[in-house]
Amino acid sequence: MSVSKKILLLEDDPNLGAVIEEHLKLNGYSVKRCYDGEEGATAFAQESYDLCLVDIMMPKKDGFTFVREVRAFDTQTPIIFLTAKSLQEDRIEGFKIGCDDYITKPFSIEELELRIQVSLRRTAAVDNSESNQIEFKIASFQFNSDRRTLTSSDSDRKLTPKEAELLRMLCLHMNKTLPRETALKEIWGDDGYFSGRSMDVFVSKLRNYLQKDGSVELLSVHGKGLRLVVD
Repeated sequence: MSVSKKILLLEDDPNLGAVIEEHLKLNGYSVKRCYDGEEGATAFAQESYDLCLVDIMMPKKDGFTFVREVRAFDTQTPIIFLTAKSLQEDRIEGFKIGCDDYITKPFSIEELELRIQVSLRRTAAVDNSESNQIEFKIASFQFNSDRRTLTSSDSDRKLTPKEAELLRMLCLHMNKTLPRETALKEIWGDDGYFSGRSMDVFVSKLRNYLQKDGSVELLSVHGKGLRLVVD
């Protein structure tokens, strides 16, 4: 893989977790391993991941609860359940709350990697189809990145080119963390100090435009980037 895909692994079994982590790292993935659901929720809030592997039976917070919380604000990141449970109702519950795939223990590590590859390919296909998207709904706002218009029932604002570019990137990462350096390099051409200060000004402007709708938040995730959160 040319770019290392980031995987969040939630597995409380130290032996199985170590085997999965080692295998994935040997195959070019970047892996963050957590041992319970609360630790996993904290990690997910602090970083953007390409895929989550989630054990169902975990201490402090089980996998079902973790996924419900994630899907409340992130509907895109692929999630694969790892579980000893094989009951049909558990599989149905997993899909109902938003998992993308389900693998029952014991499983071969090769099968797990194939399932990961399929999920990542599916996500990449969706991302490619969205890369040309110009119309976005942000709660009560409608945003057209080509015309650079941000409209609602009582306002019609024309954005500057950089405002529109930044808002479009945020919309494409909606409810996920947009890495700060990604936005800086894409829009400003570098991630130096002065470009960063310039972007902060544009972030403040966009935040001010969007604050009319209380269900929209433009958050700065310390040390990570920006997150456009829409309830």
